[in-house]
Formats: sequence, structure tokens, C-alpha cells
Amino acid sequence: MVDTTAEIVLFDGFDELDAIGPYEVLANGAQAGASLETRLVTLEETDVVTASHDLRVEPQGTLGEPDLLLVPGGGWTTANEGVRAVVADGVLPDAVDECYTAGATVASVCTGAMILSEAGLLEGRPATTHPVAVDDLEATDATVVDERVVDDGDVLTAGGVTSGIDLALWLLEREFGDDVATQVAREMAHERRGEVFG
Repeated sequence: MVDTTAEIVLFDGFDELDAIGPYEVLANGAQAGASLETRLVTLEETDVVTASHDLRVEPQGTLGEPDLLLVPGGGWTTANEGVRAVVADGVLPDAVDECYTAGATVASVCTGAMILSEAGLLEGRPATTHPVAVDDLEATDATVVDERVVDDGDVLTAGGVTSGIDLALWLLEREFGDDVATQVAREMAHERRGEVFG
């Protein structure tokens, strides 16, 4: 019986490492003993999602009712692509807000923070994002902090791209203990960087 479900929501133009890095960390966490199931999902059923560097990913289903929802970034600096298109469309931010309202912990990597901001989840909260979006995030109601991972309880944000690995390791440590996180970091030959803010 799996106690915790994690879903990473994909959209055309997402940054590959923002999603796949945390996916591998969380999947390895389950192998290390965490009672956790992780899935790559989309809002609507589709056969394939094309990421920002043209990697084509086959999702494992559609967004359900996860305990943890992770939102990647990608494409913020390009008009009508990736996060920029998703924020303009408004459907994913609304879905993120619905998951949060239903009790999910919500986390973002990189410019995924702009989706959380559009969903209204960063108002008055400390948050971080990729350097290319810091000025835009500062123009919202978020309190931008220069940290790799920011934990504000039920909303977490991580900075640029590779910080998603540190975010996922922190989530393993927070939810399942230091032993699990340490084992996964060792297996992945990843040296964790920076202290978690929050």
C-alpha cells in the first residue's frame, strides 16, 4: 500500500531536467523504502509531450489527486511557448490551485514558480525561481529569496534547473527521513547543494 502519491505535470515546452531529475530522485526514493509512487502526468490525455529540447515523453496518465504536485518550468523567455504559454492559457494554474485547495503540497522547479504565482499560491510567501524570471517574480506578490530551495510548508519552490534534484531530495528527507534521502543522493552520485530556506 502506497501512502504518498506524487505527480509531475508535463506540458509542451517543459524543461526536461526540471521534471525528469525530480522523477528519478522520487522513484529512487521508493526503491530506498519510501512509501511513494511517482507519475508523469498531463492535464488531458495525450500520447506524447514534447519538451523544450525536443525530448518526447510518454505520460503515465492524467492529473489525479496527488499528495504532492510538482510543476516544472521551461520556456519562460520565449513567447507562446512552455511556461509563458501555460500562464497565458490559465488552465494549468487553475488545476494547480484546485490540487492545492484539495490538500496537495505543491512544488515548482525553475520558472514553474510563475505557474504557482499565476495560481495565487505565492502571495506573501518566500519563493525562488530561475534567474531569468526573478524580476518577473518580484513583480508579483511573492517574496523572492536568493536560495536554491525554499520550503514554505505546503508550497515549495526551487531555482534553476538542477535545483529540482535538491528539491526532490529535500522532500524525501522531509517526508521519509534523512536515511532515504542520503541513500538516494549517494546512489545518484549527487552532492547536495545549499541549505533549504524555510
